[in-house]
Amino acid sequence: MIVYAVHTGGKYTPVEKSFREIPDKKRGIYVNLTNRCNCACTFCLRSKKDMAKDASLWLDKEPTVEEVKAELDNLPWDKVSEIVFCGFGEPTLRLDALTELLKYVKETHKDMPTRLNTNGLGELEHEREIAKDFENILDTVSISLNASNAKRYYELTNAKYGEKSFDAMLTFAEHAKKYVPNVVLTVVEKVEDAEEIEKCRELCASRGLNLRVRVYEDK
Repeated sequence: MIVYAVHTGGKYTPVEKSFREIPDKKRGIYVNLTNRCNCACTFCLRSKKDMAKDASLWLDKEPTVEEVKAELDNLPWDKVSEIVFCGFGEPTLRLDALTELLKYVKETHKDMPTRLNTNGLGELEHEREIAKDFENILDTVSISLNASNAKRYYELTNAKYGEKSFDAMLTFAEHAKKYVPNVVLTVVEKVEDAEEIEKCRELCASRGLNLRVRVYEDK
């Protein structure tokens, strides 16, 4: 699926089916741009072989910008609460497409909230500061913190850039604060214990960042 909704329990649902099953409730709509990712997190569903083969989020090919725009144009916008760029891979690997589509959402529905879920490694990938690219087109960026230190972070994420990825992710978060109104870092419950989560809270507080504990999805 290129565009989808998420139902209770982390169930990925095609848009038409979602609005048919729950016609009267507004919901966030997610945009899936790529299968590719520069991390291989130990807790990620994509690490399971059957997910890569059978999951409905697995794309046969990366959609073009025009294909995504066409899907967005068909949405019942009065029932949409937010547009989220997330999906099965890392959206910033397609940075040009991502920013063009964010601009398109704001041009066509200027008051629609937009969000990016990311691992925060886009600046390492593109070898430049990318946070300013999101100025005036992105309302919230949710960044996967995952751990309180570089060693633990790398153990969990297997990021292609090694342990330096941890500091780069935090730096991106601080850059993003200048251009994106709401910057949130996340850690996954059940992956980390209470002590580690508290360390993550302290780390975020020391940098003026917000932390959200995400529910672990194993389906």
